[in-house]
This record gives sequence, C-alpha cells and structure tokens, in this order.
Amino acid sequence: MTEVHPQTDELIITDDQFVRVFRLNRPERRNALSESLKMQLITALLDADEDSGVRVVVITGTGPAAFCAGADLKDMHQNDQAGVRFRTPMNRVDRNVFEVVYEMKKPTIAALNGSAVAGGFELAIACDLRVTHAAAVFGLPETKIGMGANFGSVLLPRLIGVTQALEMLLTGEYISAERALELGLMNRLVPAEDVLKQAISLAHTIAKNAPISVRRVKAVALRGLDLSVASALRQDPGMNPYLSEDRQEGIAARLEKRSPVWKNR
Repeated sequence: MTEVHPQTDELIITDDQFVRVFRLNRPERRNALSESLKMQLITALLDADEDSGVRVVVITGTGPAAFCAGADLKDMHQNDQAGVRFRTPMNRVDRNVFEVVYEMKKPTIAALNGSAVAGGFELAIACDLRVTHAAAVFGLPETKIGMGANFGSVLLPRLIGVTQALEMLLTGEYISAERALELGLMNRLVPAEDVLKQAISLAHTIAKNAPISVRRVKAVALRGLDLSVASALRQDPGMNPYLSEDRQEGIAARLEKRSPVWKNR
C-alpha cells in the first residue's frame, strides 16, 4: 500500500496505485454497519467515484471472523428500547449504502475476509466482483428476525435466478462458500490468507485497462439487463471510448508492442 488517507476508528482507507481499499474496522462487532460507519463509507465511496486517480475500489473487513455482519443489532435494539423512530431502508434522509456501491461508475470488488450475512451479504452482492475463502458462509437471515432484506430481495434474483434466490430469502439459511461459487455469486475461492491479495491483484488487472472503456462496459452490461437487446445495444452512457484519445493510444500501443499510457480522455 502506498498512500494512507486520514483514518477513523471504523473505516480505514488505503491507496495502492489506482486501487482504493476500504477496510471496515469494527472487528469487535464483526464489522457491523453502525450508522456512523455507513455515513463514512457512503461519503468515501462517492469521493472515490469522483477521483480520477481511482480506477477500482476494493471493500474488505478487519479480522478473520467476518467481512460484515450487517446492521448493528445491538444499536438497533437500544434505539428500539429508547423509543427512537425506525425508518425503513428507502425512507431515510441518508442514502442507502448498498445502492451507492451498486451505482458506482467504477468497478467494485468485495474481498470477503470472512462470512457476510444480512446487510453484510447485501454489501457484498452490491459489488461487481467477489473473492472469498472456503470457511466463509453467506446468507440473508432477515426472515428469522423480522426484517426485510430489501436490497437483497431485489438484487439476489438478478444474480442467481428467482428459484435459488427465493430459497435463500425465504429460509434465511446460510450457504457455504463452495455453494456460493457454484451459484455464480463468487468469482474466486482462495486460501483465507490470500483473499485481500487476490482481490487487489484482480483490481490491478482491471486498473491497467482503459478507464473510459472499463466504466463503459460496466454501465452497458448492468443497465442493459433491464432492456431489450435492441435498446441495450443503443445505450450511450458516459464518455464514449470509441471517440476517445485512449482508443487511438490503445491501438498504437498494441501495434508498437508497448504498454498504453491512458489519459482518461
């Protein structure tokens, strides 16, 4: 890691060349998402999406116990006991952190250092790619505690199909990392000690490519899911790589057998 940003107790931010790494840092609470951590993460993610020096984002957790256990249930219970009004996920003044991750223009990778359940699993599936290890488990146990799995209920069927998603959502049972890989939820299953290293390596592989092209293919692929083929083919989100200086540079570099120097224009 080459650059460390101002740190907080709950979120550690590090740059590794064009890769920005966010580490949830509440291991004593299994990296559960407190309200303050969610706000810090939202702000930092929006900043990264606007930063031309960042091409890929990696999100991970501290310690071996969990990537993220979702909402901090102890805090939620205390608020309930104190009579604090509970607002539903899409009826709050702050943005939904999962939606912020999902809508990022730049690629996002979840380095799942441990299990990801409830909101932690929703955070993981909001990312574009996921790397984990065999001991981790995943699931949405919200039906077991009277919650709603709002984001997961929408996104999971799009990722693995309605039948498999409904089984996970309705039962609230966890699945193994191997099963998650079979379902297409995971990109790589590696030794536990290699999860972050492999995720960052994958991020660097992506970051070497033309930034305009990377943002373009992500936008077209994700937005096209809800469109007809004809409409999807005619999308024109963001800067057009076909009309960019980087297209000319990429072709020239390939013919000259050298590494391209991307100008992001």
